[in-house]
Amino acid sequence: MKRLSLTALAVAFLLTACEKPIISDSDATDEHGNPVEQVDATKRFTFTLKGDFSDEWKPMTRGYLAADGKDLTDVWVLDYMDGQLIQQLHQSDNTTDDFGKPVLNLKYGSHHIYFIASRGQGADISTATHTINFTKALDTFYKDYEVNVVSTSNGNRAVTLDRVVTKLRLTFTDAVNEKTSTVNITPGTWYHGLDYVNGTPANAKTNYTSSITIPTNELGKTGLQVNIYGFSTAAEWQTTVSVTSKHAHGETIGSTTLPTVP
Repeated sequence: MKRLSLTALAVAFLLTACEKPIISDSDATDEHGNPVEQVDATKRFTFTLKGDFSDEWKPMTRGYLAADGKDLTDVWVLDYMDGQLIQQLHQSDNTTDDFGKPVLNLKYGSHHIYFIASRGQGADISTATHTINFTKALDTFYKDYEVNVVSTSNGNRAVTLDRVVTKLRLTFTDAVNEKTSTVNITPGTWYHGLDYVNGTPANAKTNYTSSITIPTNELGKTGLQVNIYGFSTAAEWQTTVSVTSKHAHGETIGSTTLPTVP
């Protein structure tokens, strides 16, 4: 599998830190007007993720994240200093006005800020293992953004997320049996999560089956396409994939195994 390139994505995030008051640039100076670093000071940053993300049928009345014509549904932002989590945010309502308009108060010093944007289902994030896992992986984007905050830092930053999933698509050249209810796809190895610190796939499962319900209007037709998403490295890798079609009551109609799928 190989990650697909991100061709259209825009993101923004709203974060408000309340641990410390915001120190303006004028406050962070000595009597001669020279900048003075303050350990407890924070500076306001606005992060904007650029991309050709507008759709003709969707006016830009609010911030949103979209890729391949489908809205992403969740954003996670995790702010780390010296390997320690300082603050985090989960946005799960992409219909609100503040979804996609970032304001983040960062302490002075060096930060790694991890951005994750996804439409995956059943997300479970663990800061203990720095992983995010999904019961159903779908399109997901990620960035480890490093910034050193000082009083003179530019608070407006553009950040581009990278797609961190692959999509396995199967096309059926034969007509779909009219008794088909589901198609089961079983990769030998498939990754259902992401290590957000190093950006590598996590939560590998062996012979895990994804079951896809076939719409009745596709029965009897050729060219049916089904797909599943999973997390991937940027480098190509291979796995065996088994495919089985079944009746509504679970009886097998047909099956095949595809070795070394790239």
